[in-house]
Amino acid sequence: MTARLKAESANTIVWTPDSAPEGKRNAWNALKRGWRGRCPRCGEGKLFRAFLKVDDHCSVCGQDFTPHRADDLPAYLVIVIVGHIVVPTALLIETNYSPPVALQLAIYLPLTVILSLLLLQPVKGAVVGLQWALRMHGFDEKNPES
Repeated sequence: MTARLKAESANTIVWTPDSAPEGKRNAWNALKRGWRGRCPRCGEGKLFRAFLKVDDHCSVCGQDFTPHRADDLPAYLVIVIVGHIVVPTALLIETNYSPPVALQLAIYLPLTVILSLLLLQPVKGAVVGLQWALRMHGFDEKNPES
């Protein structure tokens, strides 16, 4: 699936609507690229301009990211993932070793905060990538939402 690209400068390649690849978008590639914080279309440009602020467009292929609607889904997913890591760990340690409550709080609270902060950006990137792959919201060039 090759597409004609319009080169605007030495470092920037812009996909025009008539040269964009047609057909099905690969959801797994988009998820992986988003997880890495890269553009779901080309995999080269950065997806984020700040920690959780999605850039307006890709600096390499020109993909517009403004239609994304990640909202609270990344936070909910991070809560589920971290909960499935921390709670079984806490139960395992409590049942086998019974450490003092102060020691448990000194371990589990920082572990929860660190895991949450480490996972939040990759999960949000994966959600934006999945939205792009499934042509959700305004990511469908043929049927943009108003």
